[in-house]
Amino acid sequence: MKTLDYEVKNPYGIHARPAAHIAQACQEFKSVVTIQCEENTARGTEVLKIMRLNAQKGMTLHITIEGPDEEEAFAKLSEVLANESPKNKKAEILKIAFFGTKNYDRIFFSELAKDRGDDAYNVDIKYFSSRLTPETAHLAEGFDAVCIFVNDEAPRAVIETLHSCGVKLILLRCAGFNNVDSAAAKEYGMTVLRVPAYSPYAVAEHAMTIIQAANRRIHKAYNKVKDNNFSLTGLLGIDLHNKVAGIMGTGRIGVCMARICKGYGMTVLGWDAYPNKKLEEDGLLTYVSKEELLQRADLISLHAPLIMGEGGTHHLINAETIGMMKDNVMLVNTSRGGLIDVEALIAALKADKFHAVALDVYEGEDENVYTDHSEDMLDNDIVARLVSFPNLILTSHQAFFTREALQAIAAVTMENAHNFNESLPYGQAEVK
Repeated sequence: MKTLDYEVKNPYGIHARPAAHIAQACQEFKSVVTIQCEENTARGTEVLKIMRLNAQKGMTLHITIEGPDEEEAFAKLSEVLANESPKNKKAEILKIAFFGTKNYDRIFFSELAKDRGDDAYNVDIKYFSSRLTPETAHLAEGFDAVCIFVNDEAPRAVIETLHSCGVKLILLRCAGFNNVDSAAAKEYGMTVLRVPAYSPYAVAEHAMTIIQAANRRIHKAYNKVKDNNFSLTGLLGIDLHNKVAGIMGTGRIGVCMARICKGYGMTVLGWDAYPNKKLEEDGLLTYVSKEELLQRADLISLHAPLIMGEGGTHHLINAETIGMMKDNVMLVNTSRGGLIDVEALIAALKADKFHAVALDVYEGEDENVYTDHSEDMLDNDIVARLVSFPNLILTSHQAFFTREALQAIAAVTMENAHNFNESLPYGQAEVK
């Protein structure tokens, strides 16, 4: 066990921004970090509880670190607590219009936005429940920045409206940025910042959860038992052990999925436009061509970014590539809906090509995502057709949706806003 005593030097105490820094640092390690300030105690990974320690200047934080990587965690926390950022503010208070927000979006953002003063985030947030679209972009009038999510729209027309409203910064509270015309943003002098990574474990764990649910027909079994039907008819699954997993896209999420598959006893193949040879050296996976992966894999998991145009990943899975796959293959997508040609997928499902399909995203989902249409007339039959297949499970773009991920998204987004306002480096967050 390692211990660290730290006297709070910040005149504002351990407020939102340093609390977020501490929590994000602790998320990187397996060791358990406990922080005590007088009579209050918090886990190092929980930003809101760290804030509630009410640690003021002159108080001492008693930190204990226990676990397999406690030395590394000790060094990282010592660095975080000692760090001070330079100041060169563009605005005393950065005004941000948040589009497409729900109550759960506001849990962490509202708390982190409260503080004012040196080393605080110094932002003023106004939440809009409506998505950013050409029809709603005018709501950004008078704001310095907008914050958007995966189902918001920022094509050239929206960028032009945002520019006329005085917006200089687009904050994406997600990793993907295919919904932003980055060329138009650059033309109008706007900075675009994203969250390059938040919780790859959340997405990978959801991918395995839903493909196993589809494989073992958990959705059908649940409903049958509710109807007092204990027959096993229609519930036959497939062992994953000794099967071949194909990971298409081997970034952080793809690597997490590869490790999960490895834990199931699967042979793991990888395909990526930019292979990470260290993954092969470590024995996690073997890189093969796209065609070989499609032909050999029993389970195909998509983790590639959506890139439009020739040579991109749009419709990576189409009638031709589905034709290369084994019969009774399993397919899961927790990345972007446009990776799969939905009409080709439906045709293949009708032809009984797949043993199981699990989708957290699908082509044409934007108007449905995060909205309740249970009282509306059906005007798009994609969902109705997809869920009609007994071997398919569909969830509502929720793979990211864990407490740890929401905390990370809020902390990184707010840090991006702070870095923009104080002319600090953006690192991998910048979309160029």
